[in-house]
Amino acid sequence: MTTETVSDTVALTRDDIRAWPKAELHCHLDGSMRLETMLDVARTEGKMDVLPADSIDGLREELQGVEKSGTLEAYLAWFGYTIPLLQSREVLRQATYELAADNAAENVRYLEVRFSPILHVEEGLSLDEVIDAVLDGLEQAEGDLDITTSLIVCGLRDRFESASMRLAELAIEYKHEGVVAFDLAGGEAGNPPKGHLHAFYRVRNNLLNLTIHAGEDWGPDSIRQALFYCGAHRIGHGISLRKDPELMQYFADHRVPLEICPTSNVDTQAVSSLEAHPIETYVRSNI
Repeated sequence: MTTETVSDTVALTRDDIRAWPKAELHCHLDGSMRLETMLDVARTEGKMDVLPADSIDGLREELQGVEKSGTLEAYLAWFGYTIPLLQSREVLRQATYELAADNAAENVRYLEVRFSPILHVEEGLSLDEVIDAVLDGLEQAEGDLDITTSLIVCGLRDRFESASMRLAELAIEYKHEGVVAFDLAGGEAGNPPKGHLHAFYRVRNNLLNLTIHAGEDWGPDSIRQALFYCGAHRIGHGISLRKDPELMQYFADHRVPLEICPTSNVDTQAVSSLEAHPIETYVRSNI
């Protein structure tokens, strides 16, 4: 009897992949707004000056430029177009519902949406009103669609720890209302996670899960700090983990999950191509 792998015998199609039930664990709300909704909200609210283009085709071209830019900075800059539009309860609810619907259409059965509520209070909403609007969108999606959802509250690397502490308290407040974890997001360079230790301790001491973006555009030391210094239960991206075999073994031995985002990693040139992505190495290493 011969042993064959799936890749030896079957060429998977997009339809095959869509048919698989899936979990999406790393999904940013403000990075996932439909282009049609962006344009509609900008026109309705008189915010067309926020957008880099005034048509769907123009926005799509700009987005394709971001995907080809090869930098994390260009990726993060796209949030500058969506965040000014996500400043009302109705738009937050709508964008959240549409994100869940788009995932359900891809046969995602479990979705964790993450965002930083502090970015959505520029036009008078309170932090509680922001998070309530997003949770309302998720609740409506669960009622209408074959999908289960949860919410992750993000602190921001480039903000003072006092902001992270307020967001940590918010996450704890909603621990039994749909929030399942606290995250730290944003560019790693010059913004080590240890600057937010009190927020991490507060979260973990209240038995809430902690995930931290690490090893996306910085070395394995960033992952070590997130894991051992800050107490992360899960790591977002972790691309540079491949450079530290001893740490890889620790991840395998202790079953520390990685949230892998292959297309994003190629677009930001965290890796040069899908073929160069370490995901297969991680799987073979039992991570």
